[in-house]
Amino acid sequence: MAGGHQIVGHQIVDIVLDAGHAGWRLDRALAASIPTLSRERLKVLTKAGALTREGEAVRDPAIKVKGDERFTLVIPDPTPTHNEPQEIPLVIAFEDEHLLVVDKPAGLVVHPAAGNRDGTLVNALLHHCGGSLSGIGGVARPGIVHRIDKDTSGLLVVAKHDLAHEGLAKQFAAHTVDRRYLAIVSDVPHLAAGTVDAPLARSSHDRKKIAIVGENRGKRAVTHWRLLTKLREAALVECRLETGRTHQVRVHMASIGHPLVGDPVYGRSRMAHRELLNVLGFHRQALHAAHLGFVHPVTKGRLSFDSALPSDMQQLLSALGV
Repeated sequence: MAGGHQIVGHQIVDIVLDAGHAGWRLDRALAASIPTLSRERLKVLTKAGALTREGEAVRDPAIKVKGDERFTLVIPDPTPTHNEPQEIPLVIAFEDEHLLVVDKPAGLVVHPAAGNRDGTLVNALLHHCGGSLSGIGGVARPGIVHRIDKDTSGLLVVAKHDLAHEGLAKQFAAHTVDRRYLAIVSDVPHLAAGTVDAPLARSSHDRKKIAIVGENRGKRAVTHWRLLTKLREAALVECRLETGRTHQVRVHMASIGHPLVGDPVYGRSRMAHRELLNVLGFHRQALHAAHLGFVHPVTKGRLSFDSALPSDMQQLLSALGV
């Protein structure tokens, strides 16, 4: 449980960890108590000395919680973003004074990072919204509540102010956001539907990849999939995310022998598929965030959005048709 108050320049949050948290890693328990902050952000703050217990700094995010403990966390206000607003066309599925839902094209990076300092969705949003985005995401990620990969297309929600961001983040943390992806996978599954429940973490062999790991190392990740259409040595499937981890659909589908067609990291396409992809000029994983549903964090009304397959995936689907 967490409560707090605002002071100029920073926010002070009082955290009470009860007996139910006993044995948890500190950063995990903090993340459960403050869903508006990511576990990585809490690790950084803890190591920087922003977390105290009885007036003394606690700098190790990996220590085990004893239970019935009180902590104080000082969260500095986000510094002004140095990202440049850029006039990049956006497809807006919904917008009001609190949030907007964007239908992102494949190839557009969500937020600035090494190798992509501009030309991102954040740059486009700063231009579109005139700078009115939630600061919770930090300097590089204003307004960003969740993200999808650069080469994945489809829907994501963006917060215009902190209250909207906090309300949306709680829904993502509680796994109540309805997210469904359409994917074209290699080979036809033998079953009509299934569930992959396998924890994910950064690969110890390649930090750019995500891997299935033991429960003590990774975050729980659950993907529910169902077969929609049988194709030629491929299939169109719908994947409903119970959790939303980095590369979740790509890793989970590859783990059951059905990597995404065109995925350059987690799958090797069949020779026939590679030739077809080259002919079509399709050079990405065949993945599209097709449905997004959540409760509006301010008005409390239920919102639901659908995005049709983009033209490149439609062409691939037609070319693979039986």
